[in-house]
Amino acid sequence: MSSPAPILISGAGIGGLAAALALAQRGFAAHVLEKRAGPAEEGAGIQIGPNGVHILRQLGVAGALAPLTASPDSLYIMDGVAGRELTRLPLGTTIETRHGAPYWTAHRADVHSTLLAAAQNEPLISVSFGSDVIAAQSHEDRVRLHLSDGSELDGAALIAAEGLWSTTRGSLFKSAPPVHSGSCAYRAVIPADRLPGGLSAGSTHIWLAPSAHVVHYPVRAGQEIAIVVILEGRAIVAGWGTDIAAAQIQDRFANAPSPLRELISRPASWRGWPLMKLPTPTAWNEGRIALLGDAAHPVLPFLAQGAVMALEDSVVLADRLAHSPHAVAEALAQYARERVPRTSRVARASRHNGRIFHLAGPFAAARNAVLRTGSPQRLLASFDWLYGWRAPAGGQNLR
Repeated sequence: MSSPAPILISGAGIGGLAAALALAQRGFAAHVLEKRAGPAEEGAGIQIGPNGVHILRQLGVAGALAPLTASPDSLYIMDGVAGRELTRLPLGTTIETRHGAPYWTAHRADVHSTLLAAAQNEPLISVSFGSDVIAAQSHEDRVRLHLSDGSELDGAALIAAEGLWSTTRGSLFKSAPPVHSGSCAYRAVIPADRLPGGLSAGSTHIWLAPSAHVVHYPVRAGQEIAIVVILEGRAIVAGWGTDIAAAQIQDRFANAPSPLRELISRPASWRGWPLMKLPTPTAWNEGRIALLGDAAHPVLPFLAQGAVMALEDSVVLADRLAHSPHAVAEALAQYARERVPRTSRVARASRHNGRIFHLAGPFAAARNAVLRTGSPQRLLASFDWLYGWRAPAGGQNLR
């Protein structure tokens, strides 16, 4: 008797690799197809809340990744105009006790390489680089992929984890292309010993300013600091992952408070990304084909949950397929039904955060007053719905 056809996964990013590992844990063979010629994960820092760390533990990679991460002890929310601390949220042991897992910050490349190594060491998973999926069809008993080199490949299902610019979403689901949100992200990493005095290298900071905010936090076991700048208005990004001259970012913060201005002066160069959004919702599944991660639900980065949503997707999808292995199309439809409410709520909360972060004038003054006088513990508790999520257990998904 021949072995069952593998589940095909298009995209070897964080979501695609996590899906392969989750499927393998449930006994499914997976073949991951990546169009790039070799491993490459764009970006710099990544924040992984307790909901994501629980999944990394479940996937068996948390032990290898932990030495490369940091666990910030606090989140400082700063007035990016006056330079004052508005409030300080406890993280560290407080959030770990509250949710049973730490809040990690890491370099995205470290997360990606750890997942890739685990996938390549798993006998049920194969990873093929230089394999560009250009078309797919769902049949009653299989999917068929067409690759850019003219070859074809059959599998039990296709999970398209192709990111924001998903070919499968655009062709199969006739989705409109992403559009610019009006903001761009600029990222850099500096050695921790270059952090300006007065800023804690072991904490996360977020600076709130009109039409802009800055986040910085430790990565690579605290040896480096990732810096993310979000700016509204005229983009200075020419394309995806554009190199940006340091002076262009420094000019935007010439009148910022001294610690923030000094921080922005430290990187020698930056990389820029336009922040994109889908103009209308799209379907997630058709027959034996389903979307995962940013291919299904790109999330603006104002809640630091984009990659974690892909991790959540991976275990829900694998759980649905394990529950109904002989009804693949229905299992994928159930996966989509379960995940749409959760990811939609995260997307709404992220957009709301972005508006709050970028307030100006009297509205910013009112926001700052609320933060200064409010309870940090109450603010932390307002995110229990987010960080308290757990992977499916016994077919039940806790939202």
